[in-house]
Amino acid sequence: MKETELYKKLGVLTKNREQWQENIPYVSSLLTHESVKIQAKAIWLLGEMGLSYPQSVQPAVSEIALFCDSPEPLLRERAVNALGRIGRGSFPVIEPYWADLFRLAADEEPKVRLGFIWASENIAVNTPDIYADCMPLFAELLHDADDRVRMEAPEIFRVLGKRRPEFVMPFVELLQSTAETDSSRVVRIHCLGAVRAAVTHRADTGSSRK
Repeated sequence: MKETELYKKLGVLTKNREQWQENIPYVSSLLTHESVKIQAKAIWLLGEMGLSYPQSVQPAVSEIALFCDSPEPLLRERAVNALGRIGRGSFPVIEPYWADLFRLAADEEPKVRLGFIWASENIAVNTPDIYADCMPLFAELLHDADDRVRMEAPEIFRVLGKRRPEFVMPFVELLQSTAETDSSRVVRIHCLGAVRAAVTHRADTGSSRK
């Protein structure tokens, strides 16, 4: 099958969620396809499938993780994103590869750094406690040279601020300062959102303990 036809086939499958679980082995087989475009689509789709069916995708996780070392930035980006989605569905499925994802925070390609933050947000939704000691790294990304990375960096603070505000409170002053000084309006708005989430949920938590 030609690349264009195969890509369209995967596009159709993407929309037919009821067929996802039975097609996980087929999509997994495309990870070795010669086309980077097809590999990237397969990785992305497996990530979405893994959010719904993490145990079924588990046999492909080790292969997906290998793409984090790909010379192709697109494949590194898709791999970290996919692991984030699967990890949101079930953290134990991707736990052996979780710590290694942090090196992608310093990847030369901004989209990969962005993908790392986005993946972390996904995982933190259901498994926030593992990020207790990771906040300084995310704080560094608030000063990233790339606008898109800086736009996303506050969002991990917002996600965790709703779940573990005590993780975020030490960084409220930095977030507030960034909200007042960053050149990007979106960064400023996202930083304020992160502050609001942490302060509000800290107050709610305190009230519930009284």
